[in-house]
Amino acid sequence: MNLRPLGDRVVVKPLTQDEVTKSGIILPETVDKERPERGEVIAIGPGKVLENGAFAPMSVKVGDKIVFKKYSPDEVKVDNVEYLVVSESDIMAVIE
Repeated sequence: MNLRPLGDRVVVKPLTQDEVTKSGIILPETVDKERPERGEVIAIGPGKVLENGAFAPMSVKVGDKIVFKKYSPDEVKVDNVEYLVVSESDIMAVIE
C-alpha cells in the first residue's frame, strides 16, 4: 500500500537516532526515546491550493532529509512501518 498525501502534506520516514554517542557511549534500548524531529521525505502532496485554483509548488522533494516541529506530525502505520505525516508549514529546514 502506498500513501499519497493531499494538499501541502508530506509523508516522512523518521530517522533513527544513533545508539552510540559521538564520545562512544552506547545507549541501551531501555532509554526513553523522544518523538522524532528529523526524517526523510517519502512522498509529497501537490501543494497548497491558491486563491486562483493553482497549486503552490512544494519546497521539499522526495529524498530530502528534513527537520520538523516535534509535536506537529501525525503518526500513521502502514504494513507495520511507521510513517509521519507533516504539513509543509511545520517543516523548519532541509538537512544538506
